[in-house]
Amino acid sequence: MGPDLVIVAVNQAYLKATRCRREDLLGRHIFDAFPDNPEDPNATGTRNLGASLRRVLATGERDSMALQKYDIPVSGGEGECGEGEGRGRRDEGRFEERYWSPINTPVLGPDGSVQLIIHRVEDVTDFVRERAQAPLERTAEMDADLHTRARELQELNERLREAHARERSTALALQQAMLPPLVHGLYLRVAVRYRPAVGSLNVCGDWYEVSELPYGRIAAAVGDVVGQGLEAACVMGQLRSALSAAIRAADGPARALEALGLYSRSIEGALAATAVQAVIDRSARTICYSCAGHPPPLLLRAEGDVVRLDEATDPPLGARPEHVDRPQATLQYTPGGILVLYTDGLIERRDEDIDVGLGRLADSLSRHGGLEPEQLADALLVDLGVTGGTVADDTALVVIGL
Repeated sequence: MGPDLVIVAVNQAYLKATRCRREDLLGRHIFDAFPDNPEDPNATGTRNLGASLRRVLATGERDSMALQKYDIPVSGGEGECGEGEGRGRRDEGRFEERYWSPINTPVLGPDGSVQLIIHRVEDVTDFVRERAQAPLERTAEMDADLHTRARELQELNERLREAHARERSTALALQQAMLPPLVHGLYLRVAVRYRPAVGSLNVCGDWYEVSELPYGRIAAAVGDVVGQGLEAACVMGQLRSALSAAIRAADGPARALEALGLYSRSIEGALAATAVQAVIDRSARTICYSCAGHPPPLLLRAEGDVVRLDEATDPPLGARPEHVDRPQATLQYTPGGILVLYTDGLIERRDEDIDVGLGRLADSLSRHGGLEPEQLADALLVDLGVTGGTVADDTALVVIGL
């Protein structure tokens, strides 16, 4: 169902369990389709299910409900719902006693909000009825078995939640430790931002690096490792350190990325990682850059136009079976411009062409180009919808005032 609790899809097993036709459920609010039994003054099905669904919408996390008594309307004649294959009409006021074990699971959208709720139920009516009719000894045995299974399931869920929380916390701490603080005295105005993804395990491998090179040059890079969790964070640290060393020894960004690509082949989990490396020469007023499968940096010229640095783009690291020299491009800049490097979490959205996100970023950069890098970085994150608690993918951002 959607966040408005209107049913948008239903499988055959659900139709069989509830004895309804698909066309009679689609487009209906869950509690219009399945109201409480008016003849049962103790009915709490809609209240309990409603509370569970609200928790899912509020937290974005799965909610497993306790055993629920939730009677369903009985069918007969022609019309809405029926026995077996779902033919017939619900008789007014007639409900059938049923017991369920429900689980409600969220499906998150690109902004981290709940887009859908998967409502899964298991009909346990026969078990409950068998228990009610069983001898006292058998009833006690069944109660003990049910209690044991419920306790085991609860303990298992708690351990899983704790493990997920520990892994996320560890990965975040590791990632933050590997992302370097800015070096003061770079002779440029620089701001960096990193926003982790929402979700229990959505710590990814985004990174940035800004450092000083000989002869007054500044190296700036961002990269993105495929995968999530501790593995991605560890791979990210290795690649960031390797590129930081390579740009100091290699002759330009392309050669540095070539060395990083060769190195990535020896690291499990590093293939298909992306990166962009730029070198800013203040004396020559040039930006030399090379991209390895990464979204292009943007340059807001002092004259006011926005330029994509997309003339030196090549496949991701380690993607080529044989070595081919990576491209490299250089362009002039006028003091007063802004250079922006970022990872795809800033611009990519599900079901949207990446050029739309690039255009959105360029528009925001044009509007706020008069701000200092620190304020500009925050404005870009707000305009692109990358704010606390709503990030669907990791985002690294570097803003450099030229």
